Amino acid sequence: MLTRSDLHTFAERLYEICPYPAVKYKIVTSILGLPPEDERVREWYPQFLKSDIVEEMFETQDRFGGWGRLQSKDYSAKDKIPTSATGIERCLYIGLQYDDRDILFNACNYLEEFLTGHSRETFVTTNERGIPWGRAAVCTLLESIRPYNELCDSTYQQWMYIAGRAYESGEYSYEREKNAQHDVFLTREDRLVPMQFGLLLCRRDEVPPEMENAMLRHHGEHAYYHGHFWDNCPARLPENFVYDKTRRWFKSFNYINSFRGSSMYLAESVEWLLSNVNADGLWDWGTQTKDPWGYFGYFSTTRNYRLNRKVDCTMEILTFLKTYLDRNPEICR
Repeated sequence: MLTRSDLHTFAERLYEICPYPAVKYKIVTSILGLPPEDERVREWYPQFLKSDIVEEMFETQDRFGGWGRLQSKDYSAKDKIPTSATGIERCLYIGLQYDDRDILFNACNYLEEFLTGHSRETFVTTNERGIPWGRAAVCTLLESIRPYNELCDSTYQQWMYIAGRAYESGEYSYEREKNAQHDVFLTREDRLVPMQFGLLLCRRDEVPPEMENAMLRHHGEHAYYHGHFWDNCPARLPENFVYDKTRRWFKSFNYINSFRGSSMYLAESVEWLLSNVNADGLWDWGTQTKDPWGYFGYFSTTRNYRLNRKVDCTMEILTFLKTYLDRNPEICR
């Protein structure tokens, strides 16, 4: 069984081995949870802000506050960060906060313009689901940066109503969700906007525990047996940890780990990860297939590929394990 002591041991091992300021800063803040006044946090914060990966996000951010189009890649541009949504998610993953070099501050302004009608981009309108889906995506990003943005209140309440209808019996009902979406969005199609639980969980304290449990049992169970995005799922773990597509399993791991009580579907996956730590006390999944748009969880732009591979793999696993502990306090010490 995973404990916080185990997590801290793994984190301190990576802290000892890896020289990158961005890694050390994320370990002491996100993984170990040390307060801002802690000596190690104060030591690494200025160096993190000047690190190569933060500088890269600063230099590639455009004058509108994004990284190109919101979600649709412009294939005529050779940008390293393919979309603004990818850029914002990367900023959050590496540990940037709202005020850090104004990167996410500017990104918030870029996102808010979608909701105020001042954006130079528009939502996809090829079908009637485009606008409500686009507004939910924008609000999810905004709420991930800073929860309780007033511009997202109405969108959030719409999805709380839809989720309440869809799960009102404790189990998901497509018909109830369809009727709720038709009522709220004035749509008519049988195809629905996907349930925006990511947006709802940005204000987790407003989501009733029984609703979150129903969402876990519906979405989590499907991802457990069928995967998320790719069909690599916890029910069928790879035979070998060192495998060129191991990273794909984390799409399903992290999707399920969004919910409290995720151990229902992830306990075996956690034990599998713990059994595959190497002699250095780190993880290394080997060379990975370059999936669409590449990989945006890297912690250095140097060409030290072997070290970077271990660092990136270990950081992704530590981040997952920390979230797992937070989502399952009743079984994790």
